[in-house]
Amino acid sequence: MARLDKLSRIAFDALEDVKARDIVVFDVKKMTAYFDKVIVATGDSNRHCRALANNVQVQVKAAGGKIYGVEGERTGEWLLVDIGSTVVHIMQPAIRQYYNLEELWAPAPKVPKAPKSPTAAKEPKPKRVDSKVTNTPGAPKATQVAAATKATKVTKATKATASRKPTARRSAKAA
Repeated sequence: MARLDKLSRIAFDALEDVKARDIVVFDVKKMTAYFDKVIVATGDSNRHCRALANNVQVQVKAAGGKIYGVEGERTGEWLLVDIGSTVVHIMQPAIRQYYNLEELWAPAPKVPKAPKSPTAAKEPKPKRVDSKVTNTPGAPKATQVAAATKATKVTKATKATASRKPTARRSAKAA
C-alpha cells in the first residue's frame, strides 16, 4: 500500500469501517497533476456503495477536510468522491471488473534493457539508393554499383515520360 496522508488515511479507514472489500491505494503523483492518490474499493450493492461514499464524506468533513465533488449517487453502481489530493472510487464488482482501474493506475512494470551486442558496432551501415538497401553482407561491389545505376536510369526514364505532353488528347479536344 502507498503511504497515505491524513485525509487519505481517514478515507481508507472510513471504507474499512463500513466493510468495503478489496481496497487498493495507488500513488499517482508521477502520472497526473490533478491528484496524488487513487483509492478503489468494492461495495456489494447500490445501497452498500452509497453507504461507503456517505461514510467517507462524513469522516473527511469531521476531520476538517473538504469534499470537492461526489458523482454517481443516483445509480450507486460507481461512486466517485473527490477529497482534493485523493480520489475515491467505490464500485460494484461487475463494474470494477469491467473498467479495471487497477490496470489503468498501476505503475508499469520495469522492463530490463537488452544488452547491446558487441558485433552490432562492427557491422557497416547499409547504404540506401532509391529506397532499396544495396549493401547486403557478402554482395560484391559490382552488384551495388549496378543497383545504383539502375535506380538512376529508372528515375531519368520516369521524368522523361512525365514531361511528354499527350498530343492525341489535345487534338481530340480541339476538334
